[in-house]
Amino acid sequence: MPKPEPKHIDPAEVRELAAALVRSARFPTLATMDGDQPRVRPVSPVRTDEFTIYVANLKSYHKTGEIQINNRVELAYVNEDHDQVRITGTAEVVQDRELIEDIFRKTPLLRHYLGSPDNPELIIYRIVPTHVRYMQEWALEYYEVPLGA
Repeated sequence: MPKPEPKHIDPAEVRELAAALVRSARFPTLATMDGDQPRVRPVSPVRTDEFTIYVANLKSYHKTGEIQINNRVELAYVNEDHDQVRITGTAEVVQDRELIEDIFRKTPLLRHYLGSPDNPELIIYRIVPTHVRYMQEWALEYYEVPLGA
């Protein structure tokens, strides 16, 4: 079987390729640290602003405690072609009431399971990117994705 040849990527296209993959992949995995043990789980973002990702959570979940102790996280998005985007960043608790209500209004599962944005179990994290990388399947090298406009 011949080795697959990755397509040449124009560095000017990397940001849009990465953003398109983030828009199309529905369930990234979120990595956190539990002491000295990494933990990873699939998550379902409730909002995506290019590479700033919002994830809803319950305060009683184990990852809430993990993030409270160490808010450095990483999201990994993989599409059906095995291209990937890795977003390294920090998770911060969203306090903006308007934003919480907007996310709640636009997310049927939150309404179904939690009933109200005032549910004391609800917590929404904003994952603020510090580093974003994109890689095509078989390319075996990451492209740095420029952050900012």
